[in-house]
Formats: sequence, structure tokens, C-alpha cells
Amino acid sequence: MQLSENALTVLKARYLLRNEQGNIVEIPEELFKRVARAIASVETLYGGNPEEWETKFYDAMSNLLFLPNTPTLINAGKEIGQLAACFVLPVDDSMKSIFDSLKNAALILQSGGGTGFSFSKLRPRADIVKSTGGIASGPVSFMRIYNTATEVIKQGGARRGANMGILRVDHPDIIEFIKIKRHAEEFANFNISVAVTDAFMGALKNNSEYALINPRTSKAMGHIKAGDVFKEIVESAWETGDPGLVFIDRINRDNPTPHIGEIESTNPCGEQPLLPYEACILGSINLSKMLKIRTRDKGQGIRKDNNSSLVTRHSSLNYDIDWELLESLVHLAVRFLDNAIDANKYPVSEIEKMHKGNRKIGLGVMGWADMLIKLGIRYNSPKAFKLAREVMSFIREHARTASSKLARQRGVFLNFKGSIHDTPEIAAKGGLRNATTTTIAPTGTLSIIAGCSSGIEPLFAIAYKRLVLDTELYEIHQYFLEIAKQRGFYSNEVIGKIGIKGSLKSFKEIPRDIKRLFITAHEISPEDHIEVQAAFQEFTDNAVSKTVNLKHRATRDDVARAFLLAYEKGCKGITAFRYGSKKGALLKLDEIE
Repeated sequence: MQLSENALTVLKARYLLRNEQGNIVEIPEELFKRVARAIASVETLYGGNPEEWETKFYDAMSNLLFLPNTPTLINAGKEIGQLAACFVLPVDDSMKSIFDSLKNAALILQSGGGTGFSFSKLRPRADIVKSTGGIASGPVSFMRIYNTATEVIKQGGARRGANMGILRVDHPDIIEFIKIKRHAEEFANFNISVAVTDAFMGALKNNSEYALINPRTSKAMGHIKAGDVFKEIVESAWETGDPGLVFIDRINRDNPTPHIGEIESTNPCGEQPLLPYEACILGSINLSKMLKIRTRDKGQGIRKDNNSSLVTRHSSLNYDIDWELLESLVHLAVRFLDNAIDANKYPVSEIEKMHKGNRKIGLGVMGWADMLIKLGIRYNSPKAFKLAREVMSFIREHARTASSKLARQRGVFLNFKGSIHDTPEIAAKGGLRNATTTTIAPTGTLSIIAGCSSGIEPLFAIAYKRLVLDTELYEIHQYFLEIAKQRGFYSNEVIGKIGIKGSLKSFKEIPRDIKRLFITAHEISPEDHIEVQAAFQEFTDNAVSKTVNLKHRATRDDVARAFLLAYEKGCKGITAFRYGSKKGALLKLDEIE
């Protein structure tokens, strides 16, 4: 296996099996065999050959072509057996519901999953509590209890708990919610997002007021200017990175099973909208490996065209997308993820019923920035935006074809009748096995294992240090090293300076075409970040995890424009993060100021 030193470090810290003494008793090959065997064992339920599929699953993972979400890698084949990364739990307006969900969240977090909650049904602060004659403490007070409980739960001994807290923009406590993370010590285990409605966006556009609705009575408690609320959202996001926005009406327009319920929340990173008690198992294809090499023609050299980059003209190799490999891998991954639903050991019976009822899976990608670099395409170019749509539409088309094939063999998902997929056209193809098939996840540690760039993000920096579970990892882009040596500008001194600066733009010794190709996150405008997100979202069933990276000197107006543009472009949500706005895992880089 071709694993980097950093990949081995992460695997040892988080993924490889340990005995009761805490000693590692597994090597990476055995990890992938354990996972492949557990997922392939499901084939016996449907008359398949487990040994055949175990080999195929193992080959895909061990060659780092495809990796499932972290809980699957950690728990498959173990007694705990919880394989899903994403959960949403209901929080209804009663003490029983509030603490039942907290108990269930503890079980999920302990097993390695992340939980999302909407606190929008809780009555506002100072509202009446008829049963006691007292007054309500409001959603934020209960979020504080959830945060404290999460603090003491380590996920599977390897992951710190993560939650998403959501409040509707028309909840009377919305201003308090928006401000809660301006104090750094508050809600460390929560990402928070405001569920923004179309009505709010309309009021914002018209510079008008909108109603704040008491969820207990469904009646208006007053009115507030949309512009005042938006200003507070922008201020908090500029200051801390929270809240993000989820465009809840747009999300529900894509709800595949509206007859089952309404989507209220997402998983902690926002890419997976789910119904209450629903779960989803994710996986990502490594696009950096979905390339085939075009070798130099000895007679004429590499074929040149107007779209070629200088980096490929001067390289001994050139690349094309291997569409055939990508298609076969999509089909394999869909089968893997569908199997994982049956192999999963669910911590809560209501979740098992919901997940097996809709059978949502989320196949996504990682290594997008690496693929573009190898193709000689600048990350924020029109050609890259066009290719994003081509790649993701190809993946979704074949994911749905694979799901339809499984439906003919195994049956449609239980809630298919009455779903948005219950149409004559889809029924003629056999229906669908899965209510959703595609999601773009952030792939944090998975991309380290796979040795590629994270999700659809640009390179954060060419060289930098980051902390993973208190372990400092030094990262430098390997393809950049190859090009630097090939083009003759490599030196230890230059590489050392890049580690301090992060980007290449101030280095006169580095050719201009290389600087343009190896562009980093903070050199990309917010508009282009959102263009990438919108391009992938257009062909993604669920949602897209994408950070809009802003320089430290970015203004509040920059944040506001990004939020408005994300809505206009059809995104389902947005997170904007201004560098240095809160303590992060990455060391300071001079160029980002």
C-alpha cells in the first residue's frame, strides 16, 4: 500500500484496532480487510457472493480509490458496529423529548457519529410553562446542557463529539442564538446555523419586517427588521465563523420523502439534511486517482492545445479523466454504502427504522483540487466550474443507475411510494434503492489517509503544519515537489519559506504558471468559492460541505455579500470563515493577513 507518513500517523492515532492494553493490533491492510469483510457479508441476504465483493471492496479501499466515512473504518467488524457518520434527532417542546434526545445523542456520539438538532420547536425564553406555573428558559439554555454533555463523551475513544445546532430565523430567541458563540468558551462542541426561510430573504431584499413566531402557540410574538437580524448574523460570522446559514425552504423542496416528514436540521458539517431520527452513511471517491496517464509521443511530444497548462507541457506525463474507472467505482461505492445500511448496528431503534425506510446514502468526492492541478486547470477558472458540473452530473447519473439496479435486485426503499421518485419514468427503470445517493462531505482525516486534497476544497496551503488529535503533522503538496524538482526551482530554502508563507505568490523564483495553478484557499475570491459550491450542488442530492475562506482583513460586507450570493446561486447553505477569527488547528501563515 502507498500510504504517506501522515496517513500512517492518523491511522495509528484513530483507526487501527487496539487491544485492552491500548496496543495497536492491526496493520492498515488488515483494517481494510476487516471493513471489506463486514460490508460484503451482507451479500448473503440478497443471494450475492460475499467473497467476490470482499475482494472488490478491499481493492478499492486499499488502493485509496474510495473510502467510507470514519465510523465505518473504525467500527466495521467490531462489536459496536455503528457505521453511520450523520444523524439528526428531534427536540420537541417537552422535558421528556429534550432529555430523551440527549440520551440518544450520547449513544451516537460514543459510537463515532455526529448529531444535528433543530431547537426551533422549543418555546422561547420567558414564555409560560403551564404545568409548573414557571417560565421557560429557552432553546439556548438547553443547548448549553447538550454542549456540556458532549464535552465528556469521546467518540469511540478517537473522536471528540460534534453537534449541529439550528434555530429558525423566525424564532423569538433568534438574536440570542446568533450571538452565543461570540464568547470563545461557549458551545465549543457545536457548530450553529440559522435556518433561513424564503420569507426572511424576501423581507431582507425589501428592507421590511417579518414576524417572530412562538412555536408553542404558532402565533406572532412581534415583528423585527430582517436587516437588523442579518446584520447580527454577519457580525457573529465575521467575528467567530458562526453561525452559518441553511436555506431550509430550498432544502425541503428537495426533500425526497415529504410524506414522511419535514427536514429541520443537518449533520454537524451541514452537508447532510435529514429528517428527525434519520441517519446517513457517507463515502468519497478520490478524484486525484480518477486519471489516466497520457505518455509523451516520442515523435511529436505532448499534444498541445489552448487549454493546456505550462506545467503539463513541460512534464513528461499528461493526464485525462478516466471516465470508465470513475463509472465502475461509483457503482461499487453505491453497493458498498447500501450494504453498510444493513450491516450497521444502530444505537437507537427509531433511527434504524428511519434509515432502513429511506436508505439514504451520500457518495461524494475528495481530491478535486489535486485532479485539477494534474489536468493543468486553475481551481477558480471557468473551465474548472464547467468540469465540476460535468464530473458531479456523471457521478449522480451513475449513482442513480446503480441504485436502480440494486432496486431491481433487492427492492426499492420502503418509503418509495409517495416519494418524489415515485414517477412512471423511474418506476419503469425499477425504482430506486436509495432516497438519496450523493453528498459532498469535508473528508478531513479521510483525505489525509488517501493522500489527497480535502473534499472539493482548494489547497489550504502548499506547505503547513496542522494538529490531528494533538499530533502535529507537517504537510507539503507532493505533486508540487515533483514539479519544483522537474522545473528546477526546488531548494530546501524555498520550501522552508513556503511553509511560513503558505502560498506561492511572493516567490519570484517560481514560474508564473505554477503560481496560477497551485492557487490556495485565501487567494480565491468568496465569489469563486461559492461558484464551486453551486456547481457541485446543482448535481448533488443532499448538500455540499464547502468553506468560504476569507482573509483576516476581510470586512463584514465581504461576509454579507457571500451569504447573499450563496442564496442567489442555489446553494443549500453556507459557512464563511475569516482566517484567525477563532483558534484553529493550523499554524499562522503570513500571507493570509
